[in-house]
Amino acid sequence: MEQNVSFNSGKDSSGDFWYVDNYVLLKDYYDRTISRIAARCVRKGNIAIEEYPFYGYILDVLEEISETGDYILSHPDLFQYVEKKIAGGINSLKKNLNEFKAELKNNSSPEMIKQDKDELKKMKEALGTIDKSEDPTSGAGMSMDQVINKLMKQEAVAQQSSQTPKPQSSSQSPNTNNGNM
Repeated sequence: MEQNVSFNSGKDSSGDFWYVDNYVLLKDYYDRTISRIAARCVRKGNIAIEEYPFYGYILDVLEEISETGDYILSHPDLFQYVEKKIAGGINSLKKNLNEFKAELKNNSSPEMIKQDKDELKKMKEALGTIDKSEDPTSGAGMSMDQVINKLMKQEAVAQQSSQTPKPQSSSQSPNTNNGNM
C-alpha cells in the first residue's frame, strides 16, 4: 500500500511528487516497450532493434526519462519520497539514470544531440562544394516569372541548335536530275 508522504521543508512540493511517480511509470513503460519491440523485431525476421521503423520513439521515451530524472535530482526535497518509491533509493535512481542517459547518447542521431552550434558549418566544409551547373533543382526558390524565363531561354537554345544548317557534301544528292529522262 502506498504511503502518504508529508514533508516539513517549509515549501509546498506536493506537485513535485508527480515527477517521482512519473519517473517510476516511465521506467516501467520503457522496460515493457523494449520487450514488446524486441519480440516484434524477431517476428519481422530477426531485425536489429535499431532497424525497427519506430525506434525513434524509444529514444523519445529515454529522453523523457532523463529529463524527469534530472528534475528529481535537482530537487533534494524529493529525495525522501524517492527513498520510499524506488527500490535502492536515490543511489539506484542515479545509477539507472546514468545508464538511460548513456543509452540515449549512444543511440541518438546527430539531429537529436545538438551540442555543437557549428556542426552544420563543419559538415559543409567536410563535404566541400558541389557542382550545381547541371542541378535539375536549381530552379527551386525562383519566382514563377524567373522559372518561365529560364525555361524559355533553354527552349530557345535548343531550337537554335536544331536549326543550325548542316554543311552540304560535295557530291550531288540522289534526287538531282541531270536533265536526262
